[in-house]
Amino acid sequence: MTTTPDPAVEQAADELTRTVLASFEGAPERLRTLAQGLVSHLHAFVRENDVTDEEWRHAIGFLTRTGHITSDVRQEFILLSDVLGVSSLVDILGNARAAGATPSAVLGPFYVEGPPELPQGADVSCGLDGEPVLADITITDTAGVPVADAVVDVWQANKDGYYDVQLPDQEGPVLRGRLRTDAAGRLTFWTILPAPYPIPDDGPVGELLAAAGRHSMRAPHLHFMIAAPGRRTLVTQLFVEGGDYLDSDAVFGVKEPIIVPFPEQDGPAPDGRPGPWRRVEFTFRLA
Repeated sequence: MTTTPDPAVEQAADELTRTVLASFEGAPERLRTLAQGLVSHLHAFVRENDVTDEEWRHAIGFLTRTGHITSDVRQEFILLSDVLGVSSLVDILGNARAAGATPSAVLGPFYVEGPPELPQGADVSCGLDGEPVLADITITDTAGVPVADAVVDVWQANKDGYYDVQLPDQEGPVLRGRLRTDAAGRLTFWTILPAPYPIPDDGPVGELLAAAGRHSMRAPHLHFMIAAPGRRTLVTQLFVEGGDYLDSDAVFGVKEPIIVPFPEQDGPAPDGRPGPWRRVEFTFRLA
């Protein structure tokens, strides 16, 4: 049965919203726009969904626990943004690409500033178990002109789906590094085939996914952050063609142009290691 709104309650709610909006009138322009937009939508959400005191207290508790579990190596708030699709939405709206530029993708919660600088051909896996992969990467602009001395950060999970910062017994960084392109805009490095993995599901975000009947799995991918003078920094990922969860990635991060083959190779690799091994080739185009 539909309840007829109490006119006095509706009037009081309208007046409250107007008062809160007015309180931000003296803020700097961008802060005013964002704060008033947030207030308007949040107040509308509460009213449209008849949010109860108990539900609101539960929501506050959820956010409090999200803050408590967040640390230097675990960003639960980024994770929450990811599973709500907000990270990908901000990425889509804020990184509208020039024609021909490589699509961006979400940063994720496991990027670490200042990764180890590595030479061309280095093995970022540091000998960890897994299927060897030779990554042959080229960086150009949208016209195809090579970008020399571009700084390229790479990072990924191990074959069991864990990043180094998730492993308390891991000494030093592995499966991450910083390389630079040569005069032809090219770089190569060895790594291992990335595997699907669950995002951290032992905290509030995991509780949310479980309550909603959603899985926590990410499609297998490599992370890249590419910077060069005069170019827009590109944060993106390469997804393994044929990998699991490409159509249901938990953070909505998969984009068709960055799904690429990692074909198996027979025989010895260029550095002499025995086969089988895999190869991934990709050209990133910077705006």
